[in-house]
Amino acid sequence: MKKIGILTSGGDAPGMNAAIWAAVKRARSYDMTVLGVQDGYRGLLERRVEDLTNRDLSDIMHRGGTFLGTARCLEMLTEEGRSRAVHNIHDYGIEGLIVIGGDGSFRGAEILSERGVPTVGLPGTIDNDLAYTDYSIGFDTACNTAIGEIMKIKDTMTSHDRVAVIEVMGRHCGDIALTVSLAVAADYVLLPEVSYETEYDIDNLSHFLLNIKKQGRDSSLIIMAEGVNWNEKNRAEILMNRLTERTGLDIRATVLGHTQRGGPPSAFDSRIAILMGVRAVELLKEGMGNRVVGIIENRIVDINIKQALDMPPRFNEELYGMARMLSLS
Repeated sequence: MKKIGILTSGGDAPGMNAAIWAAVKRARSYDMTVLGVQDGYRGLLERRVEDLTNRDLSDIMHRGGTFLGTARCLEMLTEEGRSRAVHNIHDYGIEGLIVIGGDGSFRGAEILSERGVPTVGLPGTIDNDLAYTDYSIGFDTACNTAIGEIMKIKDTMTSHDRVAVIEVMGRHCGDIALTVSLAVAADYVLLPEVSYETEYDIDNLSHFLLNIKKQGRDSSLIIMAEGVNWNEKNRAEILMNRLTERTGLDIRATVLGHTQRGGPPSAFDSRIAILMGVRAVELLKEGMGNRVVGIIENRIVDINIKQALDMPPRFNEELYGMARMLSLS
């Protein structure tokens, strides 16, 4: 294999650039040419593909986001779009493709593999919602970013005897919320994996906050994932208003939003991104496609892409139970 392509797709994640950097460096050690695809599958369909040069690689290692760009591409859901993608890959002489992204990106990679294009996927998503790997690229950085912002909010909430409701990212997976809640010693955490009855659970949470106040502490911290299933927008603000009505406490809501996606990757994310990028190129060099790379028990592994996508979502109930126990103690 002498020419490979690389693209980033779906939501951006810190460490994507590090994975690209490592993949290109490893490919060059094999005298392979690497083509970068701009804006994911959309750029592939629109033929926005170019050689990656030393200039492209300079100073990208520690930058957040993805210098290749990323975008949604509904055309990849159509037969015409998929056929055009395969045609363009062959037309550019690309013999193997590295796709960095999440679940949707991997499904596109699986389709290309089924049509004869050796494809390797790298898990690039801050949500950490791919069941086959312990960690995805960007998750650790997103948690660290959220922790830094939450601790700032916690300082001012404590100074004013206020309750903070803070919403973090995680539409279908609560790993960020759960990890962060433990790290900042939150009093309560709300996750999309746990079913809530709006009024019942808000009443319970109200009693919980009032009990904390009776114990002599006026400031509390609630962490919630954006995917908590109340089928309403502005969940943090709604929760703040309902808790205020029931408790009379001074409560403020904050949505951290896209700050969690940005910034340079942590040392951990850089490390796994580099190791995964190298493994992806080595797999393609060996003629292996239809694979995804991950990390399990601190070892870089690769498995069949269909097997990875078929794994059911995982939820660490033991860790969740620990978080609840520590908040109630």
